[in-house]
Amino acid sequence: MTNNNENIYYTLPAVIRETARNKGNNKALSSLETGSTLTYTDAINYIDALIYFLEQHDIGQGDKIAILSNNMPNWGLAYFAITSMGAVVVPLLPEFSSKEIENTLQHSESKAVFVSSNLRRHFNNIHTPHLNYQFAIEDFSEINNNQKVNFNLSAKPKKSYLVEEEDLAAIIYTSGTTGSSKGVMLTHKNIVFNARQSGYVQSINENDRFLSILPLSHTYENTIGFILPVIHGAHIYYISKPPTPSILLPALKKVKPTIILTVPLIIEKIYNSKIKPTFTKNRATKYLYAVRPIRQAINILIGKRLKRTFGGELRFFGIGGAKLDSIVEKFLLEAKFPYAIGYGLTETSPLAAGVNPQTTRWQSTGPSIRDGQLKIHDPDPKTGEGEIWIKGPHVMKGYYKNPEKTNEVITSDGWFKSGDLGKFSKDGYLYIKGRLKNIIIGSSGENIYPEEIESIINNFNHVLESIVVEQKGKLIAKVHFNQQELEEKYTDFKEEVADYIEHKKIELRNELLNYVNNRVNRFSKLQMIQVYSEPFQKTATYKIKRFLYTH
Repeated sequence: MTNNNENIYYTLPAVIRETARNKGNNKALSSLETGSTLTYTDAINYIDALIYFLEQHDIGQGDKIAILSNNMPNWGLAYFAITSMGAVVVPLLPEFSSKEIENTLQHSESKAVFVSSNLRRHFNNIHTPHLNYQFAIEDFSEINNNQKVNFNLSAKPKKSYLVEEEDLAAIIYTSGTTGSSKGVMLTHKNIVFNARQSGYVQSINENDRFLSILPLSHTYENTIGFILPVIHGAHIYYISKPPTPSILLPALKKVKPTIILTVPLIIEKIYNSKIKPTFTKNRATKYLYAVRPIRQAINILIGKRLKRTFGGELRFFGIGGAKLDSIVEKFLLEAKFPYAIGYGLTETSPLAAGVNPQTTRWQSTGPSIRDGQLKIHDPDPKTGEGEIWIKGPHVMKGYYKNPEKTNEVITSDGWFKSGDLGKFSKDGYLYIKGRLKNIIIGSSGENIYPEEIESIINNFNHVLESIVVEQKGKLIAKVHFNQQELEEKYTDFKEEVADYIEHKKIELRNELLNYVNNRVNRFSKLQMIQVYSEPFQKTATYKIKRFLYTH
């Protein structure tokens, strides 16, 4: 039998078993594709059977087991089985290339992998000496017909496992925006502490329905969208496919979620494609919308409609992973939409600061989480801005097999250097300015924040996304226009539409240059705009991979 670890509060096996003991009949994990639902008691039975299954494959405490899969209930079952036996889970992002997967499996020395059928193709060309087993995550069968033992739901573990709070639970490899992956080591306490503290930011109860739309392999969704609801006995619904409108809208109607976690790009796309056109379609509506009381009244009406689109029962719409566009946030605030912004990194498990919809402030991520610490290191005497440092039980153990890099980012007294720039309000609310490495230094030594310029660009008609970089001393914006929107607008031109749109893009580029330069300070003015026909490549949380576009 496995050890229930009843006396160990901050471990993953303690979390799932405590909930199963107290709320075993509660619905836990559901798949919208298959219609299947597991209770917390069902989940424990699967976890115990999986531990036995892994034992029969010579897997034990300390072994590394990878998961490469789209979201589904079995993802969570595999995660808890691995960590409940003191093994270490290595979640891989579904977006990883075959080479990235191979490098990660090799670096982590993963002994086995749970993989979904749609991602098995990656293993045709992967060679790593440590990987002994591949398991199909859909039914927990062994791939390649080399069955040592079949998965048996009635099986129970042969061994007893004592899992300690400071034991390593997960190694998270992030694609990041720097072009190089690092293995972030998170302990059981890191993850469970962070999930419990997130519950103080926003109260969760067993009646909550979470709709999971971000990858479970990302710490943001994993800790706050998975471990947090499990702690409180809530119900999680999974969509295994990307959340396109055709997939997401029926899911929202069916689930009527109370809680969704998302990233800025998703809500920004909804705003730019569905909401913004309603008040910019002609000169009269633009004029009326510019009048503050009228705008606020319109926004409240649109906000009610937006809430109905999300199922009508939403009480927390969490936004994290990148900076939210200021104009979009102003709309959400005036629309009384129940959004809230959080701040954190994989290295902090992830949440470091956060608010709930009742305490949201425009462009702030809120104060530090309970029992965590934030400080601004070496703040500028004039602006109060400086690098954000973080301390607490949620700060990672370090980077796997990389003590030099660990020592670069964690001080001798335990402060983690985030690489983000920010400042505090007088009452401790944090305001993020941008990434330290993204700052562009102007010709006279001024700090130029590309994220602030991008926010202005992205609110120009027909712009989908942008990135501002410095090239050969010039400030350049790379912009991707909404091709579909332009085609729909100019369909009257029939055969000439393609040529006309290309001509229109040149016009828009010139208009955009004037638009931006009339709204920024003198040292943030753009010298050039480059038009990109394809969307920019992004990370798992839909941040543009800047390193690909800086040259």
